[in-house]
Amino acid sequence: MRRFTLPLSEEDRTSLVCGENILLSGVLYTARDAAHQRLVRAIDLQEILPIELKDAVIYYAGPSPTAPGEVIGSIGPTTAGRMDSFMPKMVEAGLRVTIGKGARNLSAKEAMKKAGAVYLGAIGGAGARYATCVKSVSIVAYEDLQSEAIRRLEVVDFPVTVIIDATGKDRYGDFVMAGG
Repeated sequence: MRRFTLPLSEEDRTSLVCGENILLSGVLYTARDAAHQRLVRAIDLQEILPIELKDAVIYYAGPSPTAPGEVIGSIGPTTAGRMDSFMPKMVEAGLRVTIGKGARNLSAKEAMKKAGAVYLGAIGGAGARYATCVKSVSIVAYEDLQSEAIRRLEVVDFPVTVIIDATGKDRYGDFVMAGG
């Protein structure tokens, strides 16, 4: 299994192969529906974004409450399809790597293929396992959104599978989400 340090270089990103299992170490950001809505609104208004999307890896997740003595609570993936309507604007703004669970709709897949973006899959139900990979966490934007605030996570050996590679090859094949 190959290991990668975040942010991914273009060379690393384009070397990823659909179906490959990899380990990520470095910084990734959490963002879900409400945060995406605010990010896209900021993009539309040409405002400064709270994170630089160009080198960001966005993990569609919101943590459970943190137990005493732990770094973070369970941090399992959210269904990526919930962010699909935002994906074209996000890749136009430079986003090239996302992590979630489930299939992507056609418009998201087309935007990703055009930009050479990749989609990495995390396992639903494995949030407690993912929490063990998180070494530090801090809220960087939209604290009022609580569990949906954008968080900066430093991770070590965070396991994911390449679902859609930079060429557009999709592990789920021609499966199309409703609305896609």
